[in-house]
Amino acid sequence: MIKIKNLSKRFGEVEVIKNVSLTIEEGRIYGIIGHSGAGKSTLLRCINGLESYEEGSINVMGKEVRDLKGFELREFRKNLGMIFQGFNLLNRKNVFDNIALPLEVWGFEEEYREYKANNRNGKCPSYRSFKKQRIQEKVTKLLNLVGLEDKAKVKPSSLSGGQKQRVAIARALALDPKILLCDEATSALDPKITKDILSLLSKINKELGITIVIVTHQMEVVKEVCEKVALIEGGILKVEGKSEELFLRPGVSLKKFLGEADDDLLPTTGVNIKLFFPSTSSENALITKMSRELNIDFSIVWGKLEKFRDEVLGNLVINISEEDKEKVTNYLEEKGVVLEVLK
Repeated sequence: MIKIKNLSKRFGEVEVIKNVSLTIEEGRIYGIIGHSGAGKSTLLRCINGLESYEEGSINVMGKEVRDLKGFELREFRKNLGMIFQGFNLLNRKNVFDNIALPLEVWGFEEEYREYKANNRNGKCPSYRSFKKQRIQEKVTKLLNLVGLEDKAKVKPSSLSGGQKQRVAIARALALDPKILLCDEATSALDPKITKDILSLLSKINKELGITIVIVTHQMEVVKEVCEKVALIEGGILKVEGKSEELFLRPGVSLKKFLGEADDDLLPTTGVNIKLFFPSTSSENALITKMSRELNIDFSIVWGKLEKFRDEVLGNLVINISEEDKEKVTNYLEEKGVVLEVLK
């Protein structure tokens, strides 16, 4: 659905995106993570044509974004809803009118012509009445989707941050987009509200089949909903892959981003082995069985669990004597355990 190849983007002499290539599959929730200034929001704006790019290609739904102009670009953007950290609601309009705004702008001319063609023998309402009815139906449906049925006539200033973001999400869905772009959409929200918004995005993805791209610096966002993730650092794509695999076995770049320094905690004697456990494995049963069957002693250095949606993943570091290294690694590999011998 979105194919980015060798993309580069400059602001003057500063190159903010450097030869980035990635693919976002239809129907997925894809996370783009990185620190502030990494270039991730610029990448998002290149996807929907708000920013130009000097080199490379961005192909969205079979169209090269750089080649789109005028009405064709506006039509293209109808299929890309966007939500922001600051909500971008109009305070002078109530919730209903904020959601209805894209529908007011684009109208229903094509739908109305089709309606008239199919009702030649009956009495057709005026376009104005038809449009009003369709907006009422559409906005009511969206209010139900985001759980704000009772807030239709309320002004944004009376809403909480989470409610404002729900309004923004409903507005972004008004034109039935195929892709939803989220630029730090939960950064201004507390953890509980963030979790609620992420649950809503997951629901939208599953029920409506909309591809969602989330730009964020919050790791909990990625762990909660993202199926794949790309780490951008200094405009460079450092790592990309399935969320579970990357966070279970983070490389140097991801460890640096996460602020992990577990290697500093390792014993300096013996051999340290890191074991990786997917959701289908039980580390407790395995290491107990290994100790008994091999008749060896070892120390558990540290371990941790990571929650990914409905699964729990984990890893564990054990310390063994040098003389037991081959015996232990052979045993674990025979059991199909993914491991890494640490320095």
